[in-house]
Amino acid sequence: MENSTLADILFKISTLLEMKEENPFKIKSYQKAAVNIENLPENVEEIYKKGGRPALEKLDGIGKGLSERIEDIIKTGRSSYLDKLRKDIPDGVTEMLNIQGVGPKLAMKLFRSLRIKTVEELLSAAKNGKLKKLEGIEDKKVFNIIKAVENYKNMNEKHFLGEALPYAETIVKQIEKNGLGTKALICGSLRRMKETIGDIDILATSEHPGDLMALFTSLPGIKEIAAKGKTKSSAIFDNGMNVDLRVVDEREFGSASHYFTGSKQHNIKIRKIAISKGLKVSEYGVFKGRKRIAGRTEEELFKALGMQYVPPELREDSGEIEAARKRALPALIDLKDIKGDLHMHSNHTDGTASIEEMAKAAKKLGYEYIAITDHSRSTKVAGGLNEKELLEQMGEIDRINKKISGFKILKGAEVDILKDGSLDFPDELLSKLDIVIASIHSGFSMTKDEMTKRIIKAMQNRFVSIIAHPTGRLIGRRMPYEIDIENVISEAARTGTVLELNSYPDRLDLKDIHCRMAKEKGVKISINTDSHNTNNLSYMKYGIGTARRGWLTKKDVINTLDLGELMDHLERP
Repeated sequence: MENSTLADILFKISTLLEMKEENPFKIKSYQKAAVNIENLPENVEEIYKKGGRPALEKLDGIGKGLSERIEDIIKTGRSSYLDKLRKDIPDGVTEMLNIQGVGPKLAMKLFRSLRIKTVEELLSAAKNGKLKKLEGIEDKKVFNIIKAVENYKNMNEKHFLGEALPYAETIVKQIEKNGLGTKALICGSLRRMKETIGDIDILATSEHPGDLMALFTSLPGIKEIAAKGKTKSSAIFDNGMNVDLRVVDEREFGSASHYFTGSKQHNIKIRKIAISKGLKVSEYGVFKGRKRIAGRTEEELFKALGMQYVPPELREDSGEIEAARKRALPALIDLKDIKGDLHMHSNHTDGTASIEEMAKAAKKLGYEYIAITDHSRSTKVAGGLNEKELLEQMGEIDRINKKISGFKILKGAEVDILKDGSLDFPDELLSKLDIVIASIHSGFSMTKDEMTKRIIKAMQNRFVSIIAHPTGRLIGRRMPYEIDIENVISEAARTGTVLELNSYPDRLDLKDIHCRMAKEKGVKISINTDSHNTNNLSYMKYGIGTARRGWLTKKDVINTLDLGELMDHLERP
């Protein structure tokens, strides 16, 4: 059993306990255990097999009672305790918690007072005025619920970039491993690194296409074969992902790669340019009359059209074609440009690895530095540090820095921006840190004007280095809070504050279009993972993909700087 599956069950238990208004400490114990297990590098089932319940009880946040629950889940594949809790609350009621603005208390109120049991019933009740019968539900609340339900329904048909990409890469490895595919390439919106993905498209060349299709349609985890042919097959996997595999001729691989990567609007404009030059572009190549003049590679295709090569992430018809015709496309940032990660958590708060473990894992990636930025005291659910604890952590970082050569751990903190825009720690303490990340973790329902002023006030504090996940969104779960992002970017330019591109797959915040806006205003970006364990450090590639979609270069991003240059940049007036 995967840790994520086990954590999901524990989260569901905590949710149902909250809906039943059980003891808050009991609820938090399940939440903490779920977070710890989700971020644990080792597989919990393997830990149990080796040492039984005593081994489980050694894990952070797992006591005797929870170890019994976990043992039950591992042995049976389900939770009898969760089944018992579910008897009183239909699954549809818990699904409503995915709707922004609907918490456990409101969900139960909707169920008990209006007998609303599904998201669809909630949408219907919101549209027909039924919700207004409940005390405290006003027009704005109803409007926001309708908006949130529609957002949830749209997102429910998609997959996160961070979910789809590893899955597609696994399939490509299977194709290449067996030697049946001489080339294999992920295409579609996934290659363009969009934040959410519908289907997965894979393109391949093969000397034995029939055997390759047989291999593909027999991969583990397939729920249904939607189509099977000599050059194209489509399979639906257990996780709901629809994967299409196409086999093309070597001579067509480049033009087919371009065609099936898209976007549609990009391709339409490329075809128009070809026509203007007396050429024809299709998935089969670039043709002058009946003669194929290009198509083996994408570079060959763009050259035939008299254009600079357009990286896949830019192919959205957002100015990239015009720039490519003038040979004015920027050299986009690459993963290898990153020198360090400036936002991560340790087991001092809600991370599961020690500071030293995080540092060694980052050094192994070739980084020169990291910043440990554990939560401040107001983020109680994450075990935020108080002033004394932060000072003690700073001392620990000094000791570890003496042990690890050729690498630097910066002393930082992720400090809550309070509702009035002030910070969770006093300036005297902030002045002792190398880096201060300011962020919002509460009060999401403020008006646009209030929220914008709140963030701007924080940026005006001379000790704030970076604003983390500036719009607060959780893709598919929580819409961005109301904020005038253009005003925030302008103030960041004025104050010299760095804005974060948070690489966590369900955040990707700033999003691509906001990164481009920031670049145009001269605002620097920090691409960070917000890691809570050593495995999360790999999320950097999702941030890089988003940054490339936002036209960012190495010069736009502060954590491409060498340590000395970074420290000069962070130096306060």
